[in-house]
Amino acid sequence: MKVTLATPLTDPVLPVAAGPLSASVIDVLAERPHRRHLTRINAPVIDSDPWGLDLHLALYVCYELHYRGFHGVDPAWEWNPGLLHLRAQLEIAFLDAVTEEIGSLDDQASAAEAMDEISVESGDGEGPSYYIRDKATWDQVQEYFVHRSLYHLKEADPHAFAIPRLRGQAKASFVAVEFDEYGGGRGENLHQQLFADLMAAADLDNSYLGYIDSVPAEALSAVNLMSMFGLHRAFRGAAVGHFASTEITSPPGSARTSSPTTSVRTTCSCTASASTCSR
Repeated sequence: MKVTLATPLTDPVLPVAAGPLSASVIDVLAERPHRRHLTRINAPVIDSDPWGLDLHLALYVCYELHYRGFHGVDPAWEWNPGLLHLRAQLEIAFLDAVTEEIGSLDDQASAAEAMDEISVESGDGEGPSYYIRDKATWDQVQEYFVHRSLYHLKEADPHAFAIPRLRGQAKASFVAVEFDEYGGGRGENLHQQLFADLMAAADLDNSYLGYIDSVPAEALSAVNLMSMFGLHRAFRGAAVGHFASTEITSPPGSARTSSPTTSVRTTCSCTASASTCSR
């Protein structure tokens, strides 16, 4: 099979602001950062919905500076103290919302017990993978690919930030799994590349962040959570737990996603690669 590699050398462009908060971030990135004194960036964080598109686009743009950055944006913004101060406010608002959503945790429960619980799923469950297998139209499958592209075109990168924060067997085991995520040393087998190939086969834009202006807050918040865990040493346990739970629980969903409805199978030649997208 001929594989067309994605074009990683093309820097993504800044997205269109979704509100005053994301506009504050996007507008300032068009300027040159101050290098010799701290300039605070004023933004209405307290008035923003912690689950809303405006906040999550602003946070996503801040985090993206630690990945590939944006075309025309000075790389010095990555560690600009004024922008980091604003990012911290965004993170606090998001983390508070996540904590409230999850509720109280059992202090006596172990990580192994929690993993055992989520590793068992019902045969007649709900969720996107079930819907794709049983009911989805081709347009809906394409929309699903678009939403998932924000993560899968940088798959494994958010969790990789945790590697230098681990040691011993934990580090060795973590890197062993990441090695597979990164194609086992073969660029054409990178999971990011496999998803790019899937997008191309589905007649979609497979460029990095190609759909950032088209996805809802839910697609951004999922990636923001991973980035927040990976970029903060204090959350290294959460980063590893999130990675482990995703890898352990994804195979059944992958199988369902790669077995869509008959109408979808006859429309698209890409279903054989669809298992890369359901995690």
